[in-house]
Amino acid sequence: MATQGVGSGEEGARGSAVEVFSAFLKLGLTSFGGPIAHLGYFREELVVRRRWLGDHAYADLVALCQFLPGPTSSQVGFALGLMRAGWLGAFSAFLAFTLPSALILVAFALAAPTIGGPVGQGALHGLKVVAVAIVAQAVWGMARNLCPDRQRSAIAVAAVALLAFAPGGTGMLAAIALGAAAGLALGLGEAKPTSGHVAVPVSRWLAGGAILVFIALLVLLPLLAEQSHMLAVVDRFYRAGALVFGGGHVVLPLLDAEVVQSGWVTRDAFLAGYGAAQAMPGPLFTFAAYLGAVLAPGPNGLTGAGLALAAIFLPGFLVLIGVLPFWDQFRTKSSAQSLMRGANAAVVGILGAALYSPVFASAIADTRDFTLALIGFVALMVWKAPPWLVVGLSAVAGAGMMLLG
Repeated sequence: MATQGVGSGEEGARGSAVEVFSAFLKLGLTSFGGPIAHLGYFREELVVRRRWLGDHAYADLVALCQFLPGPTSSQVGFALGLMRAGWLGAFSAFLAFTLPSALILVAFALAAPTIGGPVGQGALHGLKVVAVAIVAQAVWGMARNLCPDRQRSAIAVAAVALLAFAPGGTGMLAAIALGAAAGLALGLGEAKPTSGHVAVPVSRWLAGGAILVFIALLVLLPLLAEQSHMLAVVDRFYRAGALVFGGGHVVLPLLDAEVVQSGWVTRDAFLAGYGAAQAMPGPLFTFAAYLGAVLAPGPNGLTGAGLALAAIFLPGFLVLIGVLPFWDQFRTKSSAQSLMRGANAAVVGILGAALYSPVFASAIADTRDFTLALIGFVALMVWKAPPWLVVGLSAVAGAGMMLLG
């Protein structure tokens, strides 16, 4: 299928994979602040400065990726690379945007066991505490955007109640499914007009194949996981990536259910890595590389990191490829919008439940910890401090508190 235009900027895949890699490496090294901030960086660099596409086309692409499960900013980057330089451009965009933070987190994972003494242990504890502030900020922001009315607020609360009686991955999946059903029953969605601006070199046959692969892996990997531990690792990270709706922070409870509750990663190591991930540029999903590196039993180290990273990103990219040719038609259906609005409201409840357990319950041991977490939350929400700065200062504060006893 011939490459089609993408909007009011330059049309078609006229760039090179090298150009795409260079642009996204810059973004991967400098894009702090989470997916919403990433989308702002993308627009400034690729729409305003480089003029790869127009604002209307970019807005449509962002709307699509926010609608789908998976890491929004990485999906937008993958699609932009695809538009600009074909499939090689798509994979160049993914690698360049992802590798900087993934490599730093793997290095942290390998170095963490050697960190000793009161200063090192206090810094790790500070990373656990700052995770409380980060997740609280995410819950607050997502609740305002995804639960703006009584119906969706009720869906979120119902999701919390369901997880109180059915914790773990099964409960989360049930909460998302019931939230989607409630959204459909309540008619929460509204049809969107077609635009004709998001066009990429993906045929309908290829799109259909991608959806079939997505479903096949979701069904078959749990069966194959019994055959080897390596396939079990792929299965758990793939499932977590397939169920992330509403933002990157939602991966926290999903991964906790998959690797902490199974005993593969200790809760202390999990929360310390999650706190460190907030200080990284690029996608939050690179937290999977950290987890893959510290898995016990193996594969771990670089092999485990590579497996976990590929598995968690794969489902989001498969769904994106599968939907791209049909997006204009799909978004006109109010039923589809209703399903997603209900599912997203349930996701707010899932993340809210995770804020209490495991994040708060595991990190806050006394009033000093709570004070540090509260300061971090105020710094993020009121003072608008960058997350990397809050994370760094929390690590320093944790070390200081340990020295003071």
